[in-house]
Amino acid sequence: MVNNQQDPLDAVFHALADPTRRAMVARLAQSPCGISELAAPFEMTLAAASKHVKVLERAGLLVRSIEGRNHTCALDTRPMLGGLEWLRHYEQFWNQRLDALTAALVADDQAERNTD
Repeated sequence: MVNNQQDPLDAVFHALADPTRRAMVARLAQSPCGISELAAPFEMTLAAASKHVKVLERAGLLVRSIEGRNHTCALDTRPMLGGLEWLRHYEQFWNQRLDALTAALVADDQAERNTD
């Protein structure tokens, strides 16, 4: 059986894994804009830009409002909080490991000095 529901964190990391989409997120952090404005810095069609927008939208990072034929995209950073929490957990893990390594190296250095 195939599970079609993607973990929200997986969707966020997938969306942000692409440099074009990261650039789009950076642009949206300035202010909402249309799809053509998001596509402008890249050599891509509006259809290709729309595919990137849909990935960001599925991840919850982008909210689209439609007025007639105009699609305005705005950034929603709330889904990034899950990724930030996940990264913080591993930051604590590695900080503890690095602190333990530092302590071990200092103790080893002191032991060598005492034997000289």
